[in-house]
Amino acid sequence: MNPQIALIMGSYSDFNKLESAMAILKEFGLAYEVRVMSAHRTPDVVSAWAKGAEAAGIKVIIAAAGGAAHLPGVIAAYTTLPVIGVPIPLEGLGGLDSLLSMSQMPAGIPVATMSAGAGGPENGALMAISILATSDATLMEMLKTYRRRMADKVVERDSTLQWKIRTKEQENRI
Repeated sequence: MNPQIALIMGSYSDFNKLESAMAILKEFGLAYEVRVMSAHRTPDVVSAWAKGAEAAGIKVIIAAAGGAAHLPGVIAAYTTLPVIGVPIPLEGLGGLDSLLSMSQMPAGIPVATMSAGAGGPENGALMAISILATSDATLMEMLKTYRRRMADKVVERDSTLQWKIRTKEQENRI
């Protein structure tokens, strides 16, 4: 199965921070390509890869980077495929530097930017799935089921919380 999603990281040290994105893609049964390439240290590699991504069958690119975080924007400059930026928090600014770098793209070269922190990689994967699901009814149904399961968990947790509150109130009356 040829991958339709590419997960690109600016540094190998980002790999463990992206495991939640890979887990989501696996849960949906999607093949994906994972690469390490740097907008600053390997610009020719980034350029060649981005220019060839569409011909290779890639439909959505998730690009994760920290610090200056130029990788998503550089990739977006070389392809018209959707690019989803995932800011990787570094010590000091907590990912704000990466988030601002990705979200301040000039008009005409869009990068959909996820949140900095733990939710960013997972949301990046879910955004990629949402994009693919617009032309795949089975994937759209899987996404709806995923969201229903999330909602069910919230309702279940609320029910548990309400039970605990009632129990605590009863204990306080005794």
